[in-house]
Amino acid sequence: MIHFGTSGFSYNDWVGSFYPQGLPRREWLSYYAREFDACELNSTYYALPHPTALKAMADKTGQGFIFAIKANQQMTHQRQDNAAVFEAFCRALEPVTAAGKLGCILAQFPYSFDFNQPNWDYLELFKERLGELPVVIEFRNARWLRQEVFDWLKSRDLGFCCVDEPRLPNLLPPLAEATSAIGYVRFHGRNREKWWRHAQAYERYDYSYSPSELSEWLPKIQWLASVAAETFIFANNHWRGQAVDTIRQLRVMLD
Repeated sequence: MIHFGTSGFSYNDWVGSFYPQGLPRREWLSYYAREFDACELNSTYYALPHPTALKAMADKTGQGFIFAIKANQQMTHQRQDNAAVFEAFCRALEPVTAAGKLGCILAQFPYSFDFNQPNWDYLELFKERLGELPVVIEFRNARWLRQEVFDWLKSRDLGFCCVDEPRLPNLLPPLAEATSAIGYVRFHGRNREKWWRHAQAYERYDYSYSPSELSEWLPKIQWLASVAAETFIFANNHWRGQAVDTIRQLRVMLD
């Protein structure tokens, strides 16, 4: 099964391009769920979610809708004295899990998370603290792309996040790999000029894919869907609703 969605849904600049003018913000997720069957929640990266907030989100989506929930930045970027953060994060997910709407947790590690033994040990601790919850790891540093790492992820039932992003030194190439029952792809856009140098974070993801660029991923997505029980495809080029167009194109191509 392939699930399609975008990385986040609550963007003011989507009004007019995706959300109708005048649609109350409280109705945005319900409107979004009419077209997509999955959403990658990235607000959880910036602030620990409250269980009541996640329950409200689960209630606004229909049967079969799935959330991928991004790990909080204290879990992936700070990594010091954060055991309590893991506990609070897991408690917050309980309403989504109880509703059967948790697809996985996305753990996006920074580029500075280099390939070394202390960081490898932290991945072990990360998995241990989340117990049986399904987890997908996104590396930003290409030094992690080793067969020994893929084998280790498989042995720990940790998923691997495939990415499409600018072709820059030491960033991940457009590799298709599955290390758990979950296949996962994130389309970040290919804005190489703004990836490292930008005034606002959104500029990195300001990019519109062409059909030919997306077609490069069709056989890779089809392969992931053939080896994984569930595959998630998310577009993160969210500025002014470009992610919506990316997923719509992919859906048509795969159909």
